[in-house]
Amino acid sequence: MIRYVLNRLRSLFISLIFSSLVIFIMIEGVPGDAASFMLGINSSEDTVRALKQELGLDENLITRYFQWSYGMLTGDFGISYTYRVPVKDLVIERASLSAPLAIYALVIAIAISFPAGFFAAKHYGKKSDYFIMGLAQLGIAIPNFWFGMLLVLIFSINLNWFSAGGFPGWEDGFFIGMRSLTLPAIALALPQAAILSRILRSALIDTLQEDYIRTARAKGLNFSQAILRHAMKNALIPVLTIMGLQFSFLLAGAIIIENIFFLPGLGRLIFQGITQRDLIVVESVVMILVFSVILVNFLVDVAYAIIDPRLRKVV
Repeated sequence: MIRYVLNRLRSLFISLIFSSLVIFIMIEGVPGDAASFMLGINSSEDTVRALKQELGLDENLITRYFQWSYGMLTGDFGISYTYRVPVKDLVIERASLSAPLAIYALVIAIAISFPAGFFAAKHYGKKSDYFIMGLAQLGIAIPNFWFGMLLVLIFSINLNWFSAGGFPGWEDGFFIGMRSLTLPAIALALPQAAILSRILRSALIDTLQEDYIRTARAKGLNFSQAILRHAMKNALIPVLTIMGLQFSFLLAGAIIIENIFFLPGLGRLIFQGITQRDLIVVESVVMILVFSVILVNFLVDVAYAIIDPRLRKVV
């Protein structure tokens, strides 16, 4: 198990190094520069040159890459060109919303998909199975931003149960904050729950065809007991893969939802950084999100080895 984890850690570090190079080259390769954008088209060359020197934009790309990489390793993400505050403070402030939103959405997706997938597998080939899978297909087909606007129309405008957007802050209370995240979390969770329910159903149906399930049934276990005690554990491997990808998407891909609900999260910070040419913010936040995706995939690989010890031999 130790050798397995060490090999996965090696892959993690290689992925981070390669990702940092790609992110830096792609973002720094965008035409134009932040100093000219901030000062406007009528600014003099001397003023632009002085601002570039102040922001450290006069260094060559190789020097700037190593300075940025070293800063990321030491926790110094630099100073935002636009806000003139440490990027680390911006990330911590915005992540305090994005991380709970992603976790909340994933919990809702699991709470919906696991019972739905279990029920569909139990009634495989029956009308109830087709009905649930039809709903799941509908959930996959409809984009989450449309769900978000529909939720606002029903629960905010018509029923007035939730606010249409904004975030009061955690200082107003945990439950008040979670209440303001409920609609965006549901909008993010419904398409993911549809995908997860289909994957779980397929994995359970495949597992139920195995000989050890027939043996368990022959020993007197009913269908639900055979699934919970034997089939579920083996069926979780593809499900964990999807859950890892979904959490990464929920954390890094909520830009549209955060803009619909006016939530000051990481996705909205990236959008603002792009529009304001605040490249140091964009680079740092994207790198942090990439690290979170790679870390989640690493944890999923470790979970594989815990569930199925045979995978520990695959290094």
